[in-house]
Amino acid sequence: MEALLKHLVDITCQRDHTLLDSSIVSALHELVGASRVFVHELFRFRDELYIRPRVGINNGKIVSMEEAPDNHGEPITRYPALVESIKQRKTCMEDVNAAGDRTLWLPVWLNDKVSTCLEVTNPTPYSSHTLHMMEGILSVYRNYQNILDYSERDSLTGLLNRKTFDEKFSRLLTSSSPESGLQERDERRHQPAPGIGQWLAVVDIDHFKRVNDQFGHLYGDEVLILVANLLRQSFRSQDRVFRFGGEEFVVLLRSTTLEDARKIFERFRTNVEQHEFPQVGKVTVSLGFASISNESPVVILGHADQALYYAKANGRNRVCYYDELVKSGELHSEVSNDTVEFF
Repeated sequence: MEALLKHLVDITCQRDHTLLDSSIVSALHELVGASRVFVHELFRFRDELYIRPRVGINNGKIVSMEEAPDNHGEPITRYPALVESIKQRKTCMEDVNAAGDRTLWLPVWLNDKVSTCLEVTNPTPYSSHTLHMMEGILSVYRNYQNILDYSERDSLTGLLNRKTFDEKFSRLLTSSSPESGLQERDERRHQPAPGIGQWLAVVDIDHFKRVNDQFGHLYGDEVLILVANLLRQSFRSQDRVFRFGGEEFVVLLRSTTLEDARKIFERFRTNVEQHEFPQVGKVTVSLGFASISNESPVVILGHADQALYYAKANGRNRVCYYDELVKSGELHSEVSNDTVEFF
């Protein structure tokens, strides 16, 4: 009982999804003796449901894979027991492989949807008492995950909020995990292929004030919601999309080349341009992006912001890349005493 209470306290004191995931895998590993526990994320990509690991414990070692550049996920159809559990709306489904290892798939249901599931593997079957204890632990995890999710998301669009951006961007810039309680990650997972980079984009809805003034704030809110939906559809699950405030959004695009990044951003711009917004009609966006380098977060965000304002000052409804603007002489930067001034 003392060990159970300790883990429940650990789960409910977390203020971050990664640490919460670490707490639940540690609790299940210790309390039920599981040899392997993983928290997976479920997401849709091109109308197909995918699964990818976020945090896991294998052979006693906790690893976080959320920021790994090669963690793209795989189709959920490779795991029939999980597919069946979701189809039947069950909270638990057991699968036994050829070696006799037993895997429990535990979908985490929130508002009749599943975006998270747990995978618990053990060579021997669990007793009804152990299963009942696992169900209780998962109920606490589910409730607290819902609380964290609410605090991390913008209430209007459902996208991640500005506070969450600060945390996730800092984590992306850190080569090793900064969180206490996590083991060191496998550094080989973080070595990008040549030409592969990370990118930050700032998106702004063109003439948004005109929408509010002409049609009212209710239609303005609807435009924000629809643009947020187009952002979700245009980017992959391993990318991150945030509402920064007002009509401004930020995208962290990960593990892709400059050419592909430009195509992805242009595709999103085109998707917005071609979308028919009820009552309002046509809406466009401007986008500025920059590479995520070893500079400070403020400098990188400043680069993307400068590219955005250049786009808005030069026709709108366009995508601009900061380094190209500097190289062509359209923007100038001066480096002095380790600071950067923008003109």
